[in-house]
Amino acid sequence: MNNTEFLAKTKESFYKYLETGPRSNEKLKVLHGAIAKDLKERLGEEYEVHSLGYGNSKEENMTGRYMKKRVDISIEKENEIIGAIALKFIMRNYSQNSNNYFENMLGETSNIRTAGKPYFQIIILPSQVPYFNKDKEVTKIEKVTKNNFSKYIQLSHDNISEFMHTPNKTLLYLIDIPIPEKDKIPNEKMYKKYYKLNNKFTITPHEATYDIGNTIIYNDYEKFIDKVMHYIKSM
Repeated sequence: MNNTEFLAKTKESFYKYLETGPRSNEKLKVLHGAIAKDLKERLGEEYEVHSLGYGNSKEENMTGRYMKKRVDISIEKENEIIGAIALKFIMRNYSQNSNNYFENMLGETSNIRTAGKPYFQIIILPSQVPYFNKDKEVTKIEKVTKNNFSKYIQLSHDNISEFMHTPNKTLLYLIDIPIPEKDKIPNEKMYKKYYKLNNKFTITPHEATYDIGNTIIYNDYEKFIDKVMHYIKSM
């Protein structure tokens, strides 16, 4: 799967989210399954890869240092889960949850890596997302700022040998999804209707550049999945 195909699957996942809602796992099957299939093809016969939307469509538990963790995409060799990829696709209310997303990523990574297993992360973040209040009204369109990004920039310069909360490799994909002015999508119903009527668009990589260090790969799925494959095969 190349970058164009990855972004097409991202769009497919976005539409599945619009159809089924934020609590459904249907949106996960599209993207998780495509990545799992791609990784399996790259790794070959010695390995099994598990995720929703691929194979038996199950997430497997991985033993961490402190607790077991059900992981999004797991890699198995000789009947043992030897590594995993977590994926987060943020579609709404980013600023409200930004720090929680980041803290959860660090915590789950530390739990797995201190147990001696590699852990990789994929974060897909639109450059603009709607903010819905409790009544499902769109109160504003949030733009991802450099301040939002600063913690990821810091993480990208971490030494993974010293900091076990840092993923072995992270893919950070900042994308552009065309979004109208707030008055055209006043609530969730109109938001969904807008994209149903205006579906002939492509999701593209955001053009902004940042001082990204070696632990994060920015807007390049092909490079990331190749790094994951080589890391797993070197174990």
